[in-house]
Order: sequence, then C-alpha cells, then structure tokens
Amino acid sequence: MKPPEPFTWFVDRSLGRKIVLDLRTAGFHVEEHADHFADNALDTEWLGEAGRRGWVVLTKDKAVRRNALELAAILTAEVACFSLGGGNLKSEQMAQAFITARRGMEKALRRFDPGMTASVTVTGHVRVLMAASQLLAQPRDIK
Repeated sequence: MKPPEPFTWFVDRSLGRKIVLDLRTAGFHVEEHADHFADNALDTEWLGEAGRRGWVVLTKDKAVRRNALELAAILTAEVACFSLGGGNLKSEQMAQAFITARRGMEKALRRFDPGMTASVTVTGHVRVLMAASQLLAQPRDIK
C-alpha cells in the first residue's frame, strides 16, 4: 500500500538532528528518529515501525537497502526508503539534496509501490532501484 498523503518523512539518525529543522522549514512533515526510538535501536525495529505507520524513510545509510535483515524489514513492512548517495556531506547539503529531490521523491511514491528503495544524489536526482518488493532490472530515473 502506498504511503498516505501528505507524506510523512522519517529522518533516520544517520542524518543527524539539524537536518530535521531544515526539512521542516522547507515544508516537510518530519518524524525524527530520536522522538520514537532509542539511539541504539536496531534498523530492523525502526524500519518495521516506519512501514506500519506509512512513513517515508530518509537515510544516508546505503547498507539499509543491502543488508539482508534490513532489506527483509523493508519488504515485510512495505517501506518506501530514499538513501542519500553522498555520505560525506554537511547537514545543510544533505537537507538541500532532499529538498531538491522532493518533487521526484513524491512522484516516485505515487508511481511505485513499496517495498521501494531509491537513491538521491547530492544534486537531488532520484533513481528507483526496487519497487513492489522487486529489484528493478533497469533502475528508473525520476524526472
């Protein structure tokens, strides 16, 4: 089932806390990791809960879509997850990448069913890698 609109964006702890303010200022409805989970909560725990609540996950942890247990959580809970490609960015750069990508992310969320994973570049380009719990033979660039 697709996440309900308006979308709620769950900010993973890997992105830090400052990005939450920047995204809220840009009009994102944000749920922050620290408001719901312990810092040491397993990724499988918060991914499952994000899926149950229909939250769209924002992270910079690319392992989330590659680790077998975490991928299983994405599939089981039907999570929509956007991973930032560049991991060595400042908070402002990460926020700007997601802000720039917002239109593409929302388009992807309307077009593809969860479990969905997509990458977001520093320039805000969105590429869907998995949709409807299936790895795509050809990743789809969202324009």
